[in-house]
Amino acid sequence: MDLTSSDPGVELDQSLVRELRAAFAGELVAPKDADYQQRRRVWNGSINRHPGLIARCAGVADIAGALRLTTDAGLPLAVRGGGHSFPGQSVCDGGLVIDLSLMKDIQVDPEARTATAQAGVLLGELDQATQAFGLAVPAGIVTHTGLAGLTLGGGIGWLHRKYGLTVDQLLAATVVTASGEVVRASESENPDLFWGVRGAGGNFGIVTEFSFRLNPVGPIVLAGAVFWAMSDSPQVLRFYRDFIADAPDELMTIVIHRMAPALPFVPAELHGKPVVAVVCCYAGAVEDGERVLAPLRRFGRPLLDVCAPKPFVEHQAAFDASFPHGGWYYMRSCDVAELSDEVIDITVDHSMRIKSPLTAFPIWQMGGALARLPADATAFNGRSAGHTFNITAMTEGAEGFDEEREWVRGLWSALEPYHTGSVYVNFLMDEGEDRVRDAYGPARYDRLRVLKGKYDPDNRFRLNQNIAPA
Repeated sequence: MDLTSSDPGVELDQSLVRELRAAFAGELVAPKDADYQQRRRVWNGSINRHPGLIARCAGVADIAGALRLTTDAGLPLAVRGGGHSFPGQSVCDGGLVIDLSLMKDIQVDPEARTATAQAGVLLGELDQATQAFGLAVPAGIVTHTGLAGLTLGGGIGWLHRKYGLTVDQLLAATVVTASGEVVRASESENPDLFWGVRGAGGNFGIVTEFSFRLNPVGPIVLAGAVFWAMSDSPQVLRFYRDFIADAPDELMTIVIHRMAPALPFVPAELHGKPVVAVVCCYAGAVEDGERVLAPLRRFGRPLLDVCAPKPFVEHQAAFDASFPHGGWYYMRSCDVAELSDEVIDITVDHSMRIKSPLTAFPIWQMGGALARLPADATAFNGRSAGHTFNITAMTEGAEGFDEEREWVRGLWSALEPYHTGSVYVNFLMDEGEDRVRDAYGPARYDRLRVLKGKYDPDNRFRLNQNIAPA
């Protein structure tokens, strides 16, 4: 096979490639290989990059060998778990992609309530393994998201109000550092690294395995969405603001503005109509959830109510169809303290301007357990935020993408007077150093720069929301 980079400005050293191949247990994919076009693609279809080589690693030895090649050849390096990075940081032009998607091992100990999972595991795969025992790791809301990237940025999802973030359940991580050393990070081993990987993990090495604490969930939960006409959104959001003010930790909600999707549970007469929905998950007894959700479900004139008892794994997959592989995505994010009248009015005004039938942007309810840990317990910032705006636009392809991207920027800018200053790092695009600093806050950011200088002084891991070494 031809292992020459597709970028004419970068040519791989064939002797180094032969050395890697000789001891490589996984798969090496080069530009002329039949599956190259498939393997170079990532979730965000607007990203179109051509790496010189994709190293689909089978284990730690493969990762260390691929790292040596990039160091010796001075190549750009990208690391891919699930490939869900909004700005496409899991693929590069002309360099090498260390692809962890073959590393799928999951071990569950239901008695100890722990699980270990390798870096190629997807959220849905972990849920299937743990829910067999009525247990779960709090994680995201799309099952084909990679566990590694989500965890290393913090991990918000349906259970963060009940149990905290994904990183709050992390007991230990195995990390291959820039020097190729394999180290373990936990409260008792390399605790400085353990603090850093919980929120800024992609900067310090490649995490190959995670050990988590498991929590009792379901397996049946009360979950689903209540829909209203988008024209009712001003009243719905004001009611919702009061409704969640004293909500129990078991209740997690996400507000969605969009055109009603053509999904089986949505009546045909609603398809394409502008709606606002409150999507709920009650991580407690179903009968308790029925009582808690009753006022929301009765409010105003709902167009559709699909809240019902269902398996937690089914609810976890509810957003999969709304965020498919290959869509063209653009997003901006911000934290706000509360849904004030001004924030509500701005949100509704801009939501009424959505053009793409695929655009669906979540407003996440925060608080609960994640807010009770000390602010500096992990590198994750934003524990005091009231809501996280994930202003996401999506189109099928290039047509309409620029217009929808400008819509995102317009809403984000209109909300700027109400930004708290923090932002969820997993929701950043390529926005520059100042925004990365916002993601961690000044004190955490300075501490992370020192940590970066210790574990990656040459900034080998820089295709990420990068923290430059001190």
